[in-house]
Amino acid sequence: MGLSVYRRTPVRETPYWQAREGSGGPSAARPTCHDWPVGRLVESVPNFSEGRRAEIVDRLAGAVDSTPGVHLLDRTSDASHNRSVLTLAGDVEAVESALEAAVSVAVDTIDMEQQSGEHPRIGAVDVVPFVPLGDTTMDDCVELARDWGQRVADRFGIPVYLYARAATRPDREKLADVRRGQYEGLRDAIVTDPDRRPDFGPPRLHPTAGAMAVGARPFLIAWNINLASTDVELARTIARTVRESGGGLPRVQANGFRLEDPDCAQVSMNLLDFAVTPIWRVWEAVEAEAAAAGIGLAESELIGLAPLAALLDVANHAGAPAKAPVEQRLGAAASFIRLRDFSPLQALELRLAAAERAGR
Repeated sequence: MGLSVYRRTPVRETPYWQAREGSGGPSAARPTCHDWPVGRLVESVPNFSEGRRAEIVDRLAGAVDSTPGVHLLDRTSDASHNRSVLTLAGDVEAVESALEAAVSVAVDTIDMEQQSGEHPRIGAVDVVPFVPLGDTTMDDCVELARDWGQRVADRFGIPVYLYARAATRPDREKLADVRRGQYEGLRDAIVTDPDRRPDFGPPRLHPTAGAMAVGARPFLIAWNINLASTDVELARTIARTVRESGGGLPRVQANGFRLEDPDCAQVSMNLLDFAVTPIWRVWEAVEAEAAAAGIGLAESELIGLAPLAALLDVANHAGAPAKAPVEQRLGAAASFIRLRDFSPLQALELRLAAAERAGR
């Protein structure tokens, strides 16, 4: 889901809480997240198909931020893509409650019949991934995604497709396959094509909210590189060259876009496993392809947060002293990849630690 020119907005942290009472999952035969011990942590990074109306994004963020037990760690929005991304973490039950509250706001305020933007999408709440933190396992997140996905499908009448590790069929593991045809194409296919029927919910799009993809996955780094050029065809060529599906870097997804603010072409990427393909290797690959066309790189931008280890790996490659303070090493990493609006709190672990301190 690489996104572009996202404007990061300060967030207010709230303390953890004693987990609320929750309803059971969709199947009594399957253990649900409500059986988990208090203190089990999870991250979620929901993507909403709204990036132009600040008042709606404020309501979405407010639904999360006002939920006891959840830390709203980051919020970013982009007008060209007409998309906003929230990063939240906390106890499992608190996170699922916050997400459900945000879905309610999205259903009430986003009309997919009127929505348009650069980014692929199938619904008002386009994607909801669950990411394990701490002692939480990937299997835990798979159960959570399936439980929560069915509950919101039942409550809101939204068709839900399970993807990534939560997928129940191999042709839905990749998000791009779930979003094939986007909202407009899925509107007909969900009714006429049995292979496009959802995992949960009705076999038709919600009249305004469309559909939703819900999954479980490892940490994904959404990261974009802006070219010192407006040549969108060059950006698309570079994206095809560096992405895994084009024979390029493993565990990298990429596409090219033209932006209005700033006025440039962008290579927009998802890094699915920074241990396989680190950030610095992607930067150097894009830099080499652009240089071959006589173009330089202007800057890069991180959408949401990145694991501390991923950024320190860039610092190591850039030659930052291993014994230097972590903030200094992160600064060296940001300088190497020309990271826009850098803050040490773009490292997930540092942001979460700061949120926990503020909540005490």
